[in-house]
Amino acid sequence: MAGTGSRETFERTGGWTAFFGGVRSHPAVVVAIALVAICVLVGLATGFWLLFRLAYVVGLAVPLIYLWSRAMVRGLEVEVFRRTHRVSQGQPLEGRVVIRSTSFWPKVWLEVEDQASVPGHRSKRIVTLGPNGVDAWSYRTPTRRRGLYELGPVTVTARDPFGFFRISRSFGQLDTVLVYPSAPELPNFYIPPANLPGEGRFRRRTHNVTPNVAGIRGYEPGDSFNRIHWRSTARTGELMVKLFELDPASDIWLVVDLEQGVHHALKDDDNTEEAAVSIAASIGRYFINANRSIGLIEFGDDLRVDEPDRGSNQFTRVLESLALARASGDITVSQLLTEESRRFGRHTTVVVITPSTNEEWPLTMMALQGRGVKVAAVLLEAETWGAETSSLGVYGSLAAGGIYTYTVKRSDDLARVLGAGSEVPDRRSDQSGSRGSSGGRSGETSG
Repeated sequence: MAGTGSRETFERTGGWTAFFGGVRSHPAVVVAIALVAICVLVGLATGFWLLFRLAYVVGLAVPLIYLWSRAMVRGLEVEVFRRTHRVSQGQPLEGRVVIRSTSFWPKVWLEVEDQASVPGHRSKRIVTLGPNGVDAWSYRTPTRRRGLYELGPVTVTARDPFGFFRISRSFGQLDTVLVYPSAPELPNFYIPPANLPGEGRFRRRTHNVTPNVAGIRGYEPGDSFNRIHWRSTARTGELMVKLFELDPASDIWLVVDLEQGVHHALKDDDNTEEAAVSIAASIGRYFINANRSIGLIEFGDDLRVDEPDRGSNQFTRVLESLALARASGDITVSQLLTEESRRFGRHTTVVVITPSTNEEWPLTMMALQGRGVKVAAVLLEAETWGAETSSLGVYGSLAAGGIYTYTVKRSDDLARVLGAGSEVPDRRSDQSGSRGSSGGRSGETSG
């Protein structure tokens, strides 16, 4: 909820300076002053008394109108209730604005606007309040684009009927809202698993609840009640809690290519950047739900690395990084993989998401594969987003190198395309060739 603190702003500065500033910046005020001057001069020249009275009326009316406009924005209280500060793309941004008059005088024709940089946000009204009157309304703005946006403050503006002055007050503070990228749920997703020696025998202790119980210990303050082992508690007469451990599993690194030169767009919301971010979020969601450890590497405005971890908090960190991702980098995905290759070992799987048609990065992935790192690629067919270069050559290089590859077109359904490779995993393809998915079909014919 934004507070009711306010600051008063006039057209240029504050106080009476705004009055004289309005004289210079408002044509209507200039015309009124010119009319007063002409009436006085002509009245002095002709002695016509009506011109002097007209000059008096106009000369007094302008300051009175200014004072009236200023009084309209005095004695107000505004409360803003923000119901959401983090939403997923497509979900509505909700809030409520309450404006209250603490004055006996009515407030007429107040223009109230809840400012926001969220595309499509409209929360603007013209209200009239009676003595000690209250008005309130709610808004619900769909979030069409991911990113970090500003909300507030609420601005109340008073205008006089003649258009002489425009006086505003701002209420509340600047707030922010983070819009996470869309992450369609994948029913299935397959990538080559990393080879772990002794898989199923060596395990790691964890603070999370898992199906694997490693032992028991005495209860300590702060332990959750759902960890209590009641049979041991009944046998020993003391509270005993369970210890959990994780099955060994590879770390999965998602590498999102944010090089500016490889991305293409048909329009603002229909581009390879948004597709790559959405794919990364979907794959991350799939493996987090499977209790796998995921990490993220991207280089847009700068290098961003989220170390591999499990759980909903890790997924939130990945979504935050992806929400702010912009295809503004000058580092190729091949250079990024080379620079960060120290993070990849035999117990890791690297998934590269890119629309790049540069055939250098498949060679870099083959080099990682030669070191024992399991690799996979999601190749966006940039030509379906208007690129002039075909991705067929890159796909052929990936297939020839035995790199498990998905291809995604602009019109593809991600759940269908990315889930196609896991329907019947062919172990022979892991050894001899690449399995590709295009438009929901998978095969080993390329290359």
